[in-house]
Amino acid sequence: MKRILTQLLNLPDVVVESSLKEGSVLILSVSKKVKSAVCPHCGTKSEHLHQNQNYLVKDLPMGDKEVILNLNRRRFKCKKCRKTFSERLDFVGMKKGFTHRYAEYIVKQVISSNVSNVAENNGLSDEEVKVFRGKLPPESFNVNSMIEDVAQNLLPIDMSNLRRLGIDEISLVKGQGKFIVVLVDIDTGKLIGLVKERKQIVIENFMKMWGKEILEKIEEVSIDMTGNYKNLVEKVCPNALVTVDRFHVTKVIHQELNEARIEEKKTALELNIELREKAFDSLKGNKFTLLKAENKLTYKQKDKLDKIREASPLLKIMHSLKEEFHDIFDKSEDLGEGILWLLDWLDKAEPYYQKSVKTIERWFGEIIGYFERKTTNGVVEGINNKLKLIKRSGFGFRNFRNFEIRALLSWHYNINLAR
Repeated sequence: MKRILTQLLNLPDVVVESSLKEGSVLILSVSKKVKSAVCPHCGTKSEHLHQNQNYLVKDLPMGDKEVILNLNRRRFKCKKCRKTFSERLDFVGMKKGFTHRYAEYIVKQVISSNVSNVAENNGLSDEEVKVFRGKLPPESFNVNSMIEDVAQNLLPIDMSNLRRLGIDEISLVKGQGKFIVVLVDIDTGKLIGLVKERKQIVIENFMKMWGKEILEKIEEVSIDMTGNYKNLVEKVCPNALVTVDRFHVTKVIHQELNEARIEEKKTALELNIELREKAFDSLKGNKFTLLKAENKLTYKQKDKLDKIREASPLLKIMHSLKEEFHDIFDKSEDLGEGILWLLDWLDKAEPYYQKSVKTIERWFGEIIGYFERKTTNGVVEGINNKLKLIKRSGFGFRNFRNFEIRALLSWHYNINLAR
């Protein structure tokens, strides 16, 4: 039986000495096969057993049974340097109440779910904690401790191949004006860093931790139209071309178009009753019909769009210009063509998109970089949405470090739950 349990346990050089069942819990007394350990102080192998130290750690379940290891971490005395030391166990950290593989097992579930559900599904309920109180250390049931344990083997992230960086920001607490900065490897589409505030000096210090060699290899940085980011990139990434993400430029166009829609709706209220009813019905609640790409509209939405254009000649022109703007970025084949088309568009759009035209002219050099390399920061939007889901599934993170690690693991950890 002990031999079978040893095989099922499948921990290298570890044998099961005895077993005990307590309800749905299987307690296995285990020890290492070898009778010696290497002194961490002088590197000498020692067989001089000084003391046996038993404690309980949680391991992967076997079938429907929770598994607790009654582990003997022996202490040896080195004959050479005369110091005592605890043997090193590859499968469990020092002073940890869980094996590394159990921590991985829990973290993989947390990434796809939330802490409460994972705790309940793995027997980490109040009742089970009470059963083993005094026998298992409190951190055995601390998911954040398990996440830290797994993160030690994955962080810091290898960025030796980072060439195109995306910088964006996201508000995780709606309405409070608190933003974090999101750093993304555009080529891999993976999150590579989070900065807890958007002050330039804080972001600069964070990026400098990557090292001068990494920063000098970055060829391009895609940003929104925030001056601080441009200045930051020029300071810490000396060889990088700064480009403005096309989706942020489009967002400016959409915002001004929607503002015009709202103004047209207000104007409609001042018309006579018959015209007011026709115009108002066309404009009310049709924001997304107006902003969405026309070739992606349904037949019903296209019918609404026709009514909007019929009701408002101004919105008809502005919508046409918006569609033309999209085409410039979608269809231009090289830098020269893109620049000529954009200049032509600015000339036609100036009477209708005064704010947007001024913004584009101010960032013209960074915007036209898209036509040469076709770099887009669009992947960041998907990452931002996933970050919000992580925030919600964690029911709020009072500790930014916990959220940062949880987020990075979501992109850099294999969530295949097979044993």
